[in-house]
Amino acid sequence: MSRTNPNLSNSTNTTVTDAPHWNIGFTVMIVIIVFVAYWMNSQGLSSQSTGPVISSLDRLPGFSSEAWLLPEDDLLGFVEVPAGEFIMGSNPALDRLAYENERWSNLQRQGNVELPSFYISRYETTISQFRVFAEEASIRIDLDALEGGPTMPVSNITWSQAVAYTQWLDEKMRNSSLTPDPLMQLLKSGAKIRLPSEAEWEKAARSSDGRVFPWGSQPTSEFSNFDSEKKRSVGAVACANCAHNLSDMAGNVWEMTRSPMQDYPYDPGDDGADLAQDALWVMRGGSYSDAVNNVRAAVRGGVDPGVRNDAIGFRVVITFR
Repeated sequence: MSRTNPNLSNSTNTTVTDAPHWNIGFTVMIVIIVFVAYWMNSQGLSSQSTGPVISSLDRLPGFSSEAWLLPEDDLLGFVEVPAGEFIMGSNPALDRLAYENERWSNLQRQGNVELPSFYISRYETTISQFRVFAEEASIRIDLDALEGGPTMPVSNITWSQAVAYTQWLDEKMRNSSLTPDPLMQLLKSGAKIRLPSEAEWEKAARSSDGRVFPWGSQPTSEFSNFDSEKKRSVGAVACANCAHNLSDMAGNVWEMTRSPMQDYPYDPGDDGADLAQDALWVMRGGSYSDAVNNVRAAVRGGVDPGVRNDAIGFRVVITFR
């Protein structure tokens, strides 16, 4: 999958005949431009971007302005995925859209993976949540990453920036009285906030019954945003039938993981390992611009750690892995 964003440029030519008055006005204008450019640079913003500036102080219905603009519920939007075994990979006899890289091995189509319990965010990470991090950590990002409303999923960021966000949120939550007690106990016991492994992501998306899509075995656009022209706000459509009642596990934006793109069988020992320069990280779930075959729960995409793309974002987990 690849998408390109055109570069737009505007130019104007102005002829001035009244030189004395023009010199004074021009000097004042230059001073203003330099000041604005200096201020934008000090805020870590790009003056060439057309994205809007989203204030981290915005009060958003359903999100806590005190707790890093995470969802305003008892667990700040985190949902428990119980420990146990699940089916990973695809059987083309049950899923005719399956790709070869979803095959478990030469001898079997699917495998069984045992995972301890973990918590995953109900929604994809939003523009406003990422903005809080970027402002506080003085991260220089292109405003294209913040294009759209504050509850849109953040995109146009690199894998490394997504990892940096998880590390920042981990530190914030383990050192704050705002963190719900069940989550604080997990963090004190050795759990960390990270990108999900691809196994964690797939189990969260399809539960333990091997379903093809988060809601079942038949494609539908009722609960997901795919084959469309634009992203939508996280949680815009509820999906009571989806595994663990998670939102946008199919479509909207691809979601980066901490697993390197390697052939199955899945090996948890590879998750988070250092990659060669040309290696890829697994991304899951498909995007708003993908066809139905790419929004199945077992689909495996790959992303270079330095790539920025309008259709790629992430969500986070609290995990002992």
